[in-house]
Amino acid sequence: MTTITGPTFRGFTDAYRAVLAGILEAPRYRTSTRAKTAVETPNVSFTLLDPVVRMPLIAARKANVVFNHAEALWYLMGRDDLDMIGYYAPSLRPLSADGERLTGTAYGPRLFQPDGEDRRSQFTRVMALLRRDPDTKRAALLIMRPDELVDPDNPDVACTLGLQLMLREGELHMSAFMRGNDAVIGLLGDTFAFTFIQEFAARQLDVEVGTYAHHVGSMHINVNHLDQVAAILAEPDGPTFPRVQMPKTSWIDLADIGSWEERLRRDHARFDRDDCVGIDPYWAQVIALFEVYRQIVHCPGQRVTVAALEMLRPDHRWLVTHRWPSRMPEPVTA
Repeated sequence: MTTITGPTFRGFTDAYRAVLAGILEAPRYRTSTRAKTAVETPNVSFTLLDPVVRMPLIAARKANVVFNHAEALWYLMGRDDLDMIGYYAPSLRPLSADGERLTGTAYGPRLFQPDGEDRRSQFTRVMALLRRDPDTKRAALLIMRPDELVDPDNPDVACTLGLQLMLREGELHMSAFMRGNDAVIGLLGDTFAFTFIQEFAARQLDVEVGTYAHHVGSMHINVNHLDQVAAILAEPDGPTFPRVQMPKTSWIDLADIGSWEERLRRDHARFDRDDCVGIDPYWAQVIALFEVYRQIVHCPGQRVTVAALEMLRPDHRWLVTHRWPSRMPEPVTA
């Protein structure tokens, strides 16, 4: 029987390696646009069987797990301000036309801010639709807008066309549709954020997390990343850690997490074990990531404290240790 769907992988690491290898070894095109030269394979798709396993443990990638959580939170809170996201990713600052906000990159307002006559967000409408009609095919969240192409020199056009949620047999599945994806940087960040939103939505509906499918028109590797890709593919499989699921989380919970994030970002607070009381361990460990980053940014020349690292999940500690090795205490166990 002919297969009509793309390849499936248990978690993201195997999918990530497969995409990078496929483009590196047999790209279809070489492109040059917007001062970037890339090798490209069009119409790439894959499916993750377990989207909760969303972070690749690859030392050569040096993934920024702090940014990944900050970006997902930035989306969920419906924000578009450069003040928050630029703190974690200064490279995004040149994309802002006014130095204060992002447009195409900021998916949060389009997904989570009220719009339209009913003053509800797209996400709220879709969740209500799934509760009323679990078999619906209409639970789509649109992101890219036609007016983003009015100015051909617009530096910040959304890469994502939209997301679709499908509730089938007690599992919430998600499909992402993208016009283009940088396979080294964007693929990791987008998959992390979208599956994070998928898991959050599943918890709201009291259902299990289903599969995640990723569909991209232009999957590409910028040529300045080719050496890094070769190093990623040459690296043996990394360690394995326990699978950790998000608890059911309310909007009030998210607001509290957002409050901690802001205070730590502005260096107006510290987060230690005593502050974990009353916070679900999953989210306390996310806030601990922001505490580690607070120390990295606001305490230059100093090493991150052992106490802060000990608050992290083992996989997050491994990622932080490989991202900022010179800021780690000696010795530290990843």
